[in-house]
Amino acid sequence: MYQTELSGKHYELGTSGFLYRSNKLMYDHETKSFWSTLQGQPVVGPLVGKDIALRQRYVVTTTWGQWKKRHPETTVLSLDTGHRRDYGEGVAYKDYFATDELMFKVPDEDKRDKRLLNKEEVIALRDDDSQLAISAKFLSRHPVYADKLSGKNIVILTDQSGANRVYDSQDTVFKSYDGVSTAIDTSGTSWTVNESELTVGSKSLMRLPAHRAFWFGWSAQFPNTRLVK
Repeated sequence: MYQTELSGKHYELGTSGFLYRSNKLMYDHETKSFWSTLQGQPVVGPLVGKDIALRQRYVVTTTWGQWKKRHPETTVLSLDTGHRRDYGEGVAYKDYFATDELMFKVPDEDKRDKRLLNKEEVIALRDDDSQLAISAKFLSRHPVYADKLSGKNIVILTDQSGANRVYDSQDTVFKSYDGVSTAIDTSGTSWTVNESELTVGSKSLMRLPAHRAFWFGWSAQFPNTRLVK
């Protein structure tokens, strides 16, 4: 997810139907330039080379039940669209997800990073200097996980639905998380877990941009990524 207004200009994006390294390319309606979904930058067309990079935002992958418990006033798109299509969970790509085979080839497939299976999910983080991928399975076994990204201390909190939320932990070290609304640091202080930040009193630790990705797509785009599994 990206903030699509940059320097006072709004970029209206859609899905192009084209892929690069088996990753979907977006396009902007005005210039028809193609944009990388993993970089938030134009990669083909008239906007290339104009120093455009959209600000990345955080995304959480969770269940509808867990999300609604946290946010009961949430609205959701109806499955009653007026079109005859089965929108049931997993229907559209059931056969694709049943194997580890890819639908489309990636460059140098014989050199593919095989530290994880193609379609294993990772939590993907990046900044201007480095990229970090952490196995979702690993995080499910470590609901409070601390690491660094370009020298910045981070903590990842994972609830029972498998949802991962990443925060800038600064100098705070966390030891436990109830999976809902409270994380406790090593001094015994309880922090409130919100979508945008961790808070205690007047102090807050901000949420960091992160999202789920398939290993084959992330590693093809960022071959030098650090992996935790």
